[in-house]
Amino acid sequence: MKSIITVVGKDKVGIIYNVCKYLSEENINVLDISQTIVNDYFNMLMIVDTQASSNSFEVINDNIQSIAKDLGVVITMQREDIFVSMHRL
Repeated sequence: MKSIITVVGKDKVGIIYNVCKYLSEENINVLDISQTIVNDYFNMLMIVDTQASSNSFEVINDNIQSIAKDLGVVITMQREDIFVSMHRL
């Protein structure tokens, strides 16, 4: 199952590392990634495949929220179908 992960917050060392380290540990494949820094604010969008993870979407999202809290950023994780539906014109 594909999911969309967004990360937004004040830029600092280790954001990409910590998010990608967790995804790797969960056997979640990063299919696409884009990141920018605008006026010291970090923005990242990832498309990931969670199918090989042994954890449910809810558990993965809960763990991602713990990482967000530790990093002081906002991380949103949505299933691809919901993301696409919400952004359809």
